[in-house]
Amino acid sequence: MADISPFSHQFREAMAHLCAAVSIVTSNGSAGKVGITISSVCSVTDTPPTLLFCVNQSSTLHDIIKQNGKVCINVLNPQHEALAKHFAGMLDSTMDERFEWDIWQESDSRQPILKDAVSALQGYIIDSHSVGTHSVFFVKLTDIQVKTDDALVYFARQFKTLSL
Repeated sequence: MADISPFSHQFREAMAHLCAAVSIVTSNGSAGKVGITISSVCSVTDTPPTLLFCVNQSSTLHDIIKQNGKVCINVLNPQHEALAKHFAGMLDSTMDERFEWDIWQESDSRQPILKDAVSALQGYIIDSHSVGTHSVFFVKLTDIQVKTDDALVYFARQFKTLSL
């Protein structure tokens, strides 16, 4: 890890103690089929339904997501912890293997949807902005599926369960 300033280190510690839902952003299109674990989803507005998420620009998946222009944000439940680790690159599996598992369905727009996700939020990227090391992607939603379930969250650099 590169040397960071004491203030940046303090910021990282503060963000580690900001509880966040865990999701897998999937994208399929001319640039390929990919997925990445994130904890940076945020509502922007409900008129029209729009959200944002962030991806490090140094990630090999960043440009694929941007080029495809369509995504599905799959909000995870606690049973998806190992899946979150696979898509975060923490466990040994290839991208192709991850999408071969019988846990996916394909939407009309060809985006991979996790069959038992808490929520599956599909849409297309309407804008993006570079901020430091990351890009902020703004997504206008075109389809929303919601199930009532417990949530997988990330807090203090650990996965946790948030129960109803």
